[in-house]
Amino acid sequence: MCRNIHTLHNFEPAATSEEVNAAALQYVRKIAGTTKPSKVNQEAFDHAVHEIAHITQHLLDSLVTNAPPKDRDVEAAKAKARSAARYAA
Repeated sequence: MCRNIHTLHNFEPAATSEEVNAAALQYVRKIAGTTKPSKVNQEAFDHAVHEIAHITQHLLDSLVTNAPPKDRDVEAAKAKARSAARYAA
């Protein structure tokens, strides 16, 4: 999985449309193998991002869990700690 795509499910507050679009963009970039498509491929690229964001939002809206929602600040602190440990010299 692409490192820049983060878990969006079960957070309080829920994932924003900007977060869903950013994840879709990262996914399409990974699959296409490019961060900036050529002009001839731009429409297909943008359409794929839109479609994937749309279906991702449907998925997030449909998922059910009994686990308590995660706190974004706590999860960010955990990720920062993992990164510090990984890159410690």
